[in-house]
Amino acid sequence: MPVTVIRFNLVDPAAEPASLSARYKAALEMAAYADDRGVGTVQTEEHHGAANGWLPSPLTFAGAVFGATRRIAVTVSALIGPLYDPLRLAEDIAVLDLLSGGRLVTVAGIGYRQAEYDAHGRDWTHRGKLQDEVLETLLTAWTGEPFEYRGRTVQVTPRPFTQPHPLLLVGGSSKAAARRAARLGLPLFPSAYLPELEAYYQERLAEYGTEGWCMMPPAKVPLLHIAEDPDRAWAQYGEHLLHEARMYASWQSADIRSAVRSAATGVEELRREGVYRIVTPDECVALAEAGGDQASLVLHPLCGGMPVDEGWRSLHLLAEQVLPRLKG
Repeated sequence: MPVTVIRFNLVDPAAEPASLSARYKAALEMAAYADDRGVGTVQTEEHHGAANGWLPSPLTFAGAVFGATRRIAVTVSALIGPLYDPLRLAEDIAVLDLLSGGRLVTVAGIGYRQAEYDAHGRDWTHRGKLQDEVLETLLTAWTGEPFEYRGRTVQVTPRPFTQPHPLLLVGGSSKAAARRAARLGLPLFPSAYLPELEAYYQERLAEYGTEGWCMMPPAKVPLLHIAEDPDRAWAQYGEHLLHEARMYASWQSADIRSAVRSAATGVEELRREGVYRIVTPDECVALAEAGGDQASLVLHPLCGGMPVDEGWRSLHLLAEQVLPRLKG
């Protein structure tokens, strides 16, 4: 079986409370449906101040998913570490880890939008130091023992379910992220297929005398929508995919590497590019089989404000016409 992921960022260009509420409820129902049918992971993310409502609160959403499911993992990729109070973040993740029985995976990044730091009163120029403090505090806090924090003795309770601590990865595409992960003995989660960064990380592990591993995406990880007639789906819903692609690209500088970054300016260009793909069930099976041991299927059923009914059609096709053939 390939790795199977359902991605939700709850984007809605209209961003009206009623439509967003319906979208959030649909996402939870989809997560429960995916859980029952053997999908491995719900993936979510974090952005702030977006006019289209891009999810700003991934841990709250993760808790709701855990309440609606029994088995599926939730990966927050990525949580913007410096925007959080470290002690409160340690508590929140510990509670989610207990609530879910260890199903939360947190990828901690430093983000790439100064506007998000400004809005939260965080110093953009010292984001690396802020991230170091957050990660170091989490690892110490989760021992449950008293420790010195900003000149006072504190203790974080309860201890998390997962020992020695909840799964925490360092995300990013820079050497600084790789050094940070190696120094702390944490896994590295590159934001794109970057074998040279993995090699650098391995060198730093040896230098620091720590142990870790790299969870790197394959060279191509298209965001998928499944439809019986891709031509019709592109004509009707391509603008939703383009909306997300354009906003995401507008936030990123030239030095940022991302597996899902698009340079497309129109729907046809987006289709040719292949970062977002609308495929038939047969094509989805072929993608999984071609990927071999590294196969990964990332379904994005509500992408860019996709109508909920169309999102359900895509998810049903995955569950009914793709996954049974891969299990067989």
